[in-house]
Amino acid sequence: MPCQRHPQFGQLLLGTSGPQDCALTGSALLNTPFFNKGAGFTAEERKHFKLTGLLPQNVQTLEQQLKRAYDQYSSRRDDLAKNTFMISLAAQNTVLYFRLIQEHLKEMFSIIYTPTEGDAIQNYSRLFRRPEGCFLNINDVGRVHDDLAQWGAPEDIDYIVVTDGEEILGIGDQGVGGILISIAKLVLTTLCAGIHPNRTLPVVLDCGTNNEDLLNDDLYLGLKKPRIRGKEYDEFVDTFMRSARKLYPRAYIHFEDFGLHNARRILDLYRPSMACFNDDVQGTGCVTLAAVMAGLHVSNVKLEDMRMVIFGAGTAGTGIADQVRDAIAANSGESKEDAAKHIWCVDKPGLLFKSHKEKLTPAQTCYARDDSEWLDTSRSDLLSVIKAVKPHVLVGTSTKPGSFTREIITEMASHTPRPIIMPLSNPTRLHEADPKDICEWSKGTALIATGSPFPPVKYDGREYEVAECNNSTCFPGIGLGCVLSRAKLLSDKMLVAAVKALAAQSPALKDPDKGLLPDVVDVREISVHIAKAVIREAVVSGLAREDGIPSDEETLEAWIREQMWDPVYRPLKLVSKEKATKYAMGALGLAGVS
Repeated sequence: MPCQRHPQFGQLLLGTSGPQDCALTGSALLNTPFFNKGAGFTAEERKHFKLTGLLPQNVQTLEQQLKRAYDQYSSRRDDLAKNTFMISLAAQNTVLYFRLIQEHLKEMFSIIYTPTEGDAIQNYSRLFRRPEGCFLNINDVGRVHDDLAQWGAPEDIDYIVVTDGEEILGIGDQGVGGILISIAKLVLTTLCAGIHPNRTLPVVLDCGTNNEDLLNDDLYLGLKKPRIRGKEYDEFVDTFMRSARKLYPRAYIHFEDFGLHNARRILDLYRPSMACFNDDVQGTGCVTLAAVMAGLHVSNVKLEDMRMVIFGAGTAGTGIADQVRDAIAANSGESKEDAAKHIWCVDKPGLLFKSHKEKLTPAQTCYARDDSEWLDTSRSDLLSVIKAVKPHVLVGTSTKPGSFTREIITEMASHTPRPIIMPLSNPTRLHEADPKDICEWSKGTALIATGSPFPPVKYDGREYEVAECNNSTCFPGIGLGCVLSRAKLLSDKMLVAAVKALAAQSPALKDPDKGLLPDVVDVREISVHIAKAVIREAVVSGLAREDGIPSDEETLEAWIREQMWDPVYRPLKLVSKEKATKYAMGALGLAGVS
């Protein structure tokens, strides 16, 4: 449902109360998705905006339009066709598009995002109809600044999602098709946190591709050359980052689906100087940590006493490790080095050791154990590690289906009364274990969270909810907090504040048979709480640049809600083109419109 409006803050740049200025009339108005209401324009608006004769006579409510749109959506033959229908609807009517998803979020989430969006990305060049987003390529580094500058003035862009398309949704290198993941993530920020859709910018950095199918496809739209790496790649990324920072100094930058060897180092390089975030590293880590904290509350184990094994130490696995390590350090006062000793990482060579040296990625190094710890114990198999460590938490980010065997789950349950077991690999076919098996093998004691949605499981006459570690419950609220506070940086303390706010919403805190995390359908309310926590910490840390942020809890919440965009038809107020802002001209978020 739409947020309650707070007109005392209506004068804010992102305020959503009252009418919207609009300088467009006739066909130009109907062809501008952000303002278009279709048959929903009132009789008065039709007269003032010269729409009579351009629309059928019957004025329809948004609810009537939703019914028609849902019927059309439902008639599509398969999920990919439904995804394509939604893309078409987004290009026609922004409000109707987002409201339709909001009304059917549980059903449509997998259509607009994973797994169906993965199919759309794989078929990007074949389904292409019209360009959306900003396409930058490594052969034209000298044009990056000018190409980015087309999208608005310094105050016009709040949120940028950028990808290089190398590691998309578990389907690998998709080259220029990665633009769709940037678009999809921004759709989620609007749905889940009310980020204004016309103040966002999706970007793809086209560096070529190593996907042979794309290179051999005559219809492929990206650079048809092997992926460029090394110094040339780094200079390209740096040119983009410096240009984005200069052109849109208030914008928050979200990295998405960069490759294993680039994701962490790029984040580490730019994080000290600007507000940026990597969902694969930090988002996965934050939402998993929130589930762990809720599970530890249920099992009555302190965070600083916890032992965790992570099976799969890639971008996601080490990202989770980092968030857990940082939270332990913040809670206990331990150094990060000591906090890392609570975590054991298992990857292709088995348990990670310092003797692996050059085989370790920079992100894995701090979790490698001293060889002297394991002289008489098997290092290679997960079961041996679990028997030796006796962890409270087992996390799977391995993409190795079935790797959490009956023996492993039984061993977990033998040494801790409420083991926290999290098979997080996506898509579903890659999960480390099925929740119903985990529940049975642990005799109903396991607290389970997964990377994909699963129905509740039953054991011995009781039903247990399975929490989904869905990043969408976390990253949109973090982004909203950074956007509204105009944060200079996104600090570790701001992330920990976000995690605690999410964990506090866990249904399991009231009923241990409920999920460790709230359902995605409640995510807009969750985002308000997360944004509040992030903003408060930004203010305390001196990282907030926005003036007039309310200090008391109730007013701060009202201030946040007023600036969250909702998919509702607001009244339009006709203004002259001479005095119109870019917003009133429908030009925000559009390249080449002056």
